[in-house]
Amino acid sequence: MMPSLELRKFVSPEIIFGVGALHLAGQYGRNLGGSKALIVSDPGVLAAGWVQQVLASVEDAGLETALFTRVTPNPRIEEVAAGALVYAEQGCDSIVAVGGGSAIDCAKCIGLLAANQGGIQDLVGIDKVGAPMPPIICIPTTAGTSADVSQFAVIVDRENRRKLLIISKAVVPDISLVDPATLTTMDAFLTACTGMDALVHAVEAYVSLGHSPLTDLHALQAMRLISVNLQKSIAEPNNLEYRSNMMLASLEAGLAFSNASLGAAHAMAHSLGGLLDLPHGQCNAMILDGVVDFNYGQAA
Repeated sequence: MMPSLELRKFVSPEIIFGVGALHLAGQYGRNLGGSKALIVSDPGVLAAGWVQQVLASVEDAGLETALFTRVTPNPRIEEVAAGALVYAEQGCDSIVAVGGGSAIDCAKCIGLLAANQGGIQDLVGIDKVGAPMPPIICIPTTAGTSADVSQFAVIVDRENRRKLLIISKAVVPDISLVDPATLTTMDAFLTACTGMDALVHAVEAYVSLGHSPLTDLHALQAMRLISVNLQKSIAEPNNLEYRSNMMLASLEAGLAFSNASLGAAHAMAHSLGGLLDLPHGQCNAMILDGVVDFNYGQAA
């Protein structure tokens, strides 16, 4: 089959993949010209010990650090504002996000507030971001959201019980340090939820009207990896082969959907998650079958 002749773009951060990647946080922070990094994470990742390892790496490289770990699942506008205040008060000039999609999206939005006037609501929509974020390094600790490579940031407006979506190349991180070892502290439910999120990313990217040969390669490989490795990684959480394959699947799915976009499953999953504060991957898993059934009749 001939490749599509339509113009397509493909954006991605610099990616370093492999066990031990998180220990490069300090080196890359220094390479990006930072002198004081805000480390953004959540209480669970802090308790698992990953934040402490990143702090050590950054400080060993000669950079100062400040810490913001008050991120909750489905991060909220108020958390972004609180993190931006810490960033400003501590005199930070760069950000390192350590965690799943919640911590990474919160970190992205903190960076946006640091660089732009007004509130985060002013940046909601497509290409509404005026100034780029300060240098940001992302270290994902879940295999699903792919916020570390995407041009999307999602934040919750709790007052109106909805999720706000920011779409811009300006929210693509500078560096993604993808370390499969961080997955070994995920429990079975989170592994399943994030794995299903990655699967829906891949499926929706593959059937998206914005797909291309570039995104199809990543989407198909993500589906192959997830089908073989998700259940195994739940059964054997410390098996680095399965965890590495799931982290690679998440990365591939992220590269696909960030450039091909998504569909009705994600649109409804975000609405459901904003309304009921449910895990995003769980929402996708509940919705996918119905969306496939609805769309199947139109498939070529």
